[in-house]
Amino acid sequence: MRHLLLALPFALLPVIAHADEHHHHDHHDEHASLGSHEHGVAQLDAALEGTVLEIELRSPAINLLGFEHAANSAEDKRKVADARAQLEQPGRLFGLSAEAGCKLDEARLESPLFAGKGHEHEHEQHDAGTHSDVHAHYRYDCSTPDALTGLDLRTLFEAFPGTEKIQAQVIGPNGQQGKLLRAKQAQITF
Repeated sequence: MRHLLLALPFALLPVIAHADEHHHHDHHDEHASLGSHEHGVAQLDAALEGTVLEIELRSPAINLLGFEHAANSAEDKRKVADARAQLEQPGRLFGLSAEAGCKLDEARLESPLFAGKGHEHEHEQHDAGTHSDVHAHYRYDCSTPDALTGLDLRTLFEAFPGTEKIQAQVIGPNGQQGKLLRAKQAQITF
């Protein structure tokens, strides 16, 4: 299954690029590229194979936290804790239908900003001007996968208003597709 997620960014790159050509809204959009660190843009890959659903979300930290530097103030630390708590409840963020009976088997969150004490050297390098990303990986086992027709990311856009668009790519029973999602057009089907 993991190989399907790894192949998605390459398999659907032409589809996403073509779709984005028709949705230019500002100069920033014109230079969007899949896999790059672009503020306001996240990437989501999902694969439904049998009863297993895997979802990967990659986003610049600024989209989720409002900043990319090490959390030094109490306010920044609260924002990190809040974002992490929301990312630890992915069923709500991805609009998984209850009828599908999807149970979370695995969740991994990775970001230098989620590191605890003992990672000060990493934070020092980060403060020197590098960009921080958040990478979330989720694995579900769905008892009724046929009831899972797609993902609805409206709640994700609401929870993280710094996320303006998501380059979504999915593989499911009906093949593969890519779609550029925005808050007002936040659904993609399998």
